[in-house]
Amino acid sequence: MRIISGLHKGYPIKAPKGLPTRPTTDRSKEGLFNILCNWYDFENCDVLDLYCGTGNITYEFASRGAKSVVSIDRHKPCVDFVKSQSAQLQMNQVQVVQSDALDFLRATPLKFDIVFADPPFATKDYEALHGYIVSKNMVHDKGCFIMEHHSVHNFSHLAHFSQARHYGQNVISIYEIDGQ
Repeated sequence: MRIISGLHKGYPIKAPKGLPTRPTTDRSKEGLFNILCNWYDFENCDVLDLYCGTGNITYEFASRGAKSVVSIDRHKPCVDFVKSQSAQLQMNQVQVVQSDALDFLRATPLKFDIVFADPPFATKDYEALHGYIVSKNMVHDKGCFIMEHHSVHNFSHLAHFSQARHYGQNVISIYEIDGQ
């Protein structure tokens, strides 16, 4: 893994062995950010990274100058690693919180421009994630919710669906929130 663009372009992310993660591939990440770079000026974006794992997506947003990035993971070793890497890279806009993603969504009053969720492929929480984010109006007008999932799933029936991009067995479904 590496940071593919921005201030820390090329920086290798060397996560410790044994973290319960499945990081977004560089190919998927590059495809996603090719889309987002055309839609947003990251310096004006508040980002939520649910199931942040190694922090792969967090670092990418921060490296590209996101105004703020809130990173959520329930596993303490993941949280500790993301905190350490963010501090080492002086990514002061990154806030890392140890929490279950759904618990965080239930409790937070915050709103974001971009919400990215990459839950474990075996989870059954995909539609619940979408439901909380939409029903709680957690995404600012003209913002988006991005959900990474396995290609065996199709979530195009969910509200605000815009597009799905396939990268091997990974799919990135994008939901554009307009007029909330």
